[in-house]
Amino acid sequence: METLVKLTVGYPEILLSLGCFFFFLLFRGRWDAHALWNWPLLGMLPGLLSQLHRYYDWTTETFTECGCTFLFKGPWFSGMNMLITIDPANVNHVFNSNFANYPKGDEFLEIFDILGEGIFNADSDSWKSQRRVAHMLISEHRFRRFVSQTSYDKVEKGLVPLLAHVAEKGTVVDLQDVFLRLTFDTICNLIFGVDPGCLSPGLPAVPFAKAMDDAEEVMFFRHCVPRNWWKLLRWLRVGEEKKMALAWDAIDDFISNQIALRMEKVSKMREDKAADEELAPDLLTSYIGRRPHVGDMAGDSKKFLRDTTLNLMLAGRDTTGAGLAWFSWLVSQHPDVEQKILDELKPILAGLPESRRANLVVFAADDLSSAVYLQAALCESLRLFPPVPMEHKSAVKADVLPSGHKVEPKTKILFNLYCMGRLEGVWGKDCCEFKPERWISDRGRLKHEPSYKFLSFNSGPRTCLGKEMAMTQMKVVAATMIHNFRIKAVPGHAVVPSLSIILHMKNGLLVNVEKRT
Repeated sequence: METLVKLTVGYPEILLSLGCFFFFLLFRGRWDAHALWNWPLLGMLPGLLSQLHRYYDWTTETFTECGCTFLFKGPWFSGMNMLITIDPANVNHVFNSNFANYPKGDEFLEIFDILGEGIFNADSDSWKSQRRVAHMLISEHRFRRFVSQTSYDKVEKGLVPLLAHVAEKGTVVDLQDVFLRLTFDTICNLIFGVDPGCLSPGLPAVPFAKAMDDAEEVMFFRHCVPRNWWKLLRWLRVGEEKKMALAWDAIDDFISNQIALRMEKVSKMREDKAADEELAPDLLTSYIGRRPHVGDMAGDSKKFLRDTTLNLMLAGRDTTGAGLAWFSWLVSQHPDVEQKILDELKPILAGLPESRRANLVVFAADDLSSAVYLQAALCESLRLFPPVPMEHKSAVKADVLPSGHKVEPKTKILFNLYCMGRLEGVWGKDCCEFKPERWISDRGRLKHEPSYKFLSFNSGPRTCLGKEMAMTQMKVVAATMIHNFRIKAVPGHAVVPSLSIILHMKNGLLVNVEKRT
């Protein structure tokens, strides 16, 4: 033994040869880009890391080979074991039938710690209270009018002039960046009552938006490495976790400033004994100024307001912006779909007053109530490219899923929405095709698909409160853009998903814009 040690220390090439020999002995015949092999000690992590550059394609291939549900085993003692499923029956069971047994769980809170105690992270009574208040405020008629008007104004005064300028100059623009700026301006108006002007000429830098993108990428990273590893990086403030720390500071600076300004304004109104009806319609003002309705939950707690507004910002800016980017790319690749949308808009346009049909037309939400094909195309885009590609749950008590898989207490369950949209058993052999017609009935009406099949807006008690608001904004933007402009993706530009908890395009969406005659 001593001789062997001396040989290996004195002759590095012998050590390398021995290493290669044992590596070959362990790995020969077992490496498959599609399947996950459970390696001794390392579990399935090597397979995951080797395919991370093509994560979404690889997971789709893996489900094709392994079935709709399989157990991912991480390295020993890493806490990475999780049940991964795309089975609609399992989704319905967890999100609806046995909802109480599947909260977000403690590990979810650790991974998404930047969101604080907001509605995305909350469970049990805290979640119920927050959802009740948010639903009350979002459902108010005054706020709904505010949403419609804000969406219309931002498209009319921000998006349309910008695209017209790009078309006139013949320059290339990153349409994903444009949409994220649009939704950032809109959601800042709706939540804080301010317009940052991100669509103004020159497209100014948006530190908050960059910080949100960085934080989302780090939260995805935390799903792919052992918990102790990313916690060590966080403690050392290095690598991805340094990026998270910097993003956290930038996000908190922006939100704390907005809260301070709004609280000061509401305080002055109280001193003037202003009535509730005179308060601004934005959500932050509603949370601060309507304490009798909100209850003790809000009070003077800046942390509550910080967590609440950040959760709303994430939902309103990133998901809608990402959804519009993927929709625009898909339509640019399918001229037949584009033409059908244009044909559907013609009779709607004819019914508008003459004053609104001059020059560049901006559609309002009420104008598009009959635009079935447009909404079908948006649903189809969300099916193939769900803005939130993963959902994460944890079991409280032992259970058995409809697929027959046993679930122990604290078992993590990951739902892959991206792969659910490509499940042949649910969507048919053409499941990977962009086909809006699948959403339209024989009578020409929009088909309803159960939320446990189409999970883009979540399912069950946690169904997205802003679903209608998001669809309203997407329809207004999509109809106005398609009617006035022709969008063409730059040839050779790679459009691939980024590794993030939000399904952004890794390289953006570079396009040429042409004004329609």
